[in-house]
Amino acid sequence: MTAMGGTSGMGGAGGAAGTPGLDDPGSVATAFALPVTTPPARLRGIGVSLPATDAPAKTQGTFPYAADLWAEGLLWAAVLRSPHPHARIVSLDTSAAAAMPGVRAVVTHADVPGRGPHGHRTADRPVFASDVVRHHGEPLAAVAADHPDTARLAAAAIAVEYELLDPVTDPEQAFAAEPLHPDGNLVRHIPLSFGDPEVVGDVIVEGLYRIGRQDPAPIGAEAALAVPRPDGGVEIYTASTDPHADRDLVAARLGLEPERVKVVVTGVPGAMGDREDPGTQLALGLLALRTGHPVKLVATREESFLSHPHRHPTLLRYRHHADAEGRLLKVEAQILMDAGAYADSSSEALAAAVAFACGPYVVPNAFVEGWAVRTNNPPSGHVRGEGALQVCAAYEGQMDKLAAQLGLDPAEVRLRNVMATGDVLPTGQTVTCPAPVAELLRAVRDYPLPPLPVDDPSGTDDHWLLPGGPDGAGEPGAVRRGVGYGVGMVHMLGAEGADEVSTATVKVTGSVATVICAAVETGQGFTTLARQIVQDVLGIDEVHVAPVDTDQPPSGPAGHGRHTWVSGGAVERAARMVRTQLLQPLAHQFGMSTELLTIADGKITSYDGVLSTSVDEALAGKELWATAQCRPHPTEPLDATGQGDAFVGMAFCAVRAVVDVDVELGTVRVVEMAVAQDVGRVLNPAQARARIEAGVTQGIGAALTENLRTAGGQVRRPDLTSYALPTSLDAPDIHVVKLVEERDVVAPFGAKAISAVPVVTSPAAVASAVRAATGRPVNRLPIRPQTATVN
Repeated sequence: MTAMGGTSGMGGAGGAAGTPGLDDPGSVATAFALPVTTPPARLRGIGVSLPATDAPAKTQGTFPYAADLWAEGLLWAAVLRSPHPHARIVSLDTSAAAAMPGVRAVVTHADVPGRGPHGHRTADRPVFASDVVRHHGEPLAAVAADHPDTARLAAAAIAVEYELLDPVTDPEQAFAAEPLHPDGNLVRHIPLSFGDPEVVGDVIVEGLYRIGRQDPAPIGAEAALAVPRPDGGVEIYTASTDPHADRDLVAARLGLEPERVKVVVTGVPGAMGDREDPGTQLALGLLALRTGHPVKLVATREESFLSHPHRHPTLLRYRHHADAEGRLLKVEAQILMDAGAYADSSSEALAAAVAFACGPYVVPNAFVEGWAVRTNNPPSGHVRGEGALQVCAAYEGQMDKLAAQLGLDPAEVRLRNVMATGDVLPTGQTVTCPAPVAELLRAVRDYPLPPLPVDDPSGTDDHWLLPGGPDGAGEPGAVRRGVGYGVGMVHMLGAEGADEVSTATVKVTGSVATVICAAVETGQGFTTLARQIVQDVLGIDEVHVAPVDTDQPPSGPAGHGRHTWVSGGAVERAARMVRTQLLQPLAHQFGMSTELLTIADGKITSYDGVLSTSVDEALAGKELWATAQCRPHPTEPLDATGQGDAFVGMAFCAVRAVVDVDVELGTVRVVEMAVAQDVGRVLNPAQARARIEAGVTQGIGAALTENLRTAGGQVRRPDLTSYALPTSLDAPDIHVVKLVEERDVVAPFGAKAISAVPVVTSPAAVASAVRAATGRPVNRLPIRPQTATVN
């Protein structure tokens, strides 16, 4: 860690605590800062369920999002998108659109100053398609007009002549298909080799598994506002989850220096990964510079489905070898991930899939070959638990098959193989963090099972609980109950050499503290955590977290629990530096070191009781500040055989699912999910449980209902009517039966990521329970009705 500090002003803190983007009163007539209600003393600091500051505004519908913004002289944007998954652009004529009354600008690929492609890791995506379109919904042009309807009509008036090409939609055929990009269709290949390939088990089980295309389906569709600046630059207001990366991308494509582009983060209406399509921001920035006016775009739900990345559809082939007692000897696997039209984060997703292909089990010999390939399907990208979810569903299916082959209880065969701290992954990396996998599995196994349903149409509501709702089952006798298990793992922070670093400033004026950190609040609770950290370290009740923009030092992307670890660590470091500044004069006055002074319940006291004063009195008339960085230990890329210390840390989870299945109709109702999770340390109990419940529900969606379907690369019915998200009526009883608090010594506060691992593990548990109820293999997610029927 590195740090700097001072006793007045912000110095080199790299950001201001005022509302960003409002220096010009006429620019954007909305602020993103909300008033902070000072909690009572008993509700402050680490370990308490401090309520979120923005909760009242969100529940009352007054919280500001990008879709709510307005600016003087506002224009509206619309984007023309390809109706075809693969076609050559023969001609594109914008003259009719440009001539329409109210249209201020029409831009295409020819108008982009920096015409090179962009991308997350591989630069392969254009701002607008120029010669060829590679997926359904790819942008070709954008329009700015006085009214949103005019903009959409103008976009529809752009004449495009296409030469249709055969789309590559089967990832297995992508290897031999015509290249979709100059560098071919292969994004990455990882051939992991670990141990002795000649080992053969007493028992061998095989399986083929398919995982569908889950969409993050955020509650708020993409929206953004671009405002031109007097210096020829642009400010972009959007729900970015990585504002500095977006700034650099926009600047490069618009031909501007990074300091002339400012990204201001608005409220984030749901984020399960990469929240925004960067093409939206690029198009708006270009239109704002072209027209000299603020330009706003609010995507329709259909545009949202077509534009942002989805979970990678994956094909997995597995062969498990075990001895006669059920202990794993060797795992062989092939993993094929569909990246869609562009590479995006597919390389990282494949690395996670290959590294965790054997799950949280001890496997002395593993041979896993993984590929990520481009197709003309919708682009895949970062969605919570990418890579890990797909392999968890497969290796847990294999563990169920192994249990059935040996006549063992499914939980027992897992317990005979679970890993612990000190074991080695197939990548050769030693698990140095706490890994209480056996404890987690026993906790859910031993939790009491729910009672069986009662079919009593005469007076109770229990018949509503049958699969399919009232009268959903042909006959009550057709309903079977199943109990299944899932054990999963995820990595925390970036991997394979990613430079994880975050910077934070803590400023105290009087009895009020302000945290300045570019870590985006995506619903994971960072702003609440930042307040708790400062309250805990400094004993100050009133803590504000400044809105995020790119005038602040970078803090990296949201995801993988990195803001709890890295940004939270930076906030703690800065707060402790301010604490030292506060205590040093008092310690000097009484002839003692600062280590002999404590801050608790708003008071500063010495070890001997000689000094006792309130924090407010000690801060009176002072302004203190400090800036600090947190950077975890480095990682390394996987080598040519899939070996390397690629991950900073790991988190684990066990889930027991109870389901009722109508074996005639194939309908499934999840009755209960019991969850035990490795959390390191609970920082906010209510928030931790809420995140776990949300993750389990998202996992149930992946297991039963969520699949963005395509036909020949064409997205079928991209709307929330056809894309079946689980609602509150679909959510079962979710019992968090155990949170194991074995602190990770290398993590700030000892805490681990919470949100992703229940998403990863829950689909596998549901599939396991359906197997138990039906005796069917259940090798596809989401589970289709014909999979759950019994003839």
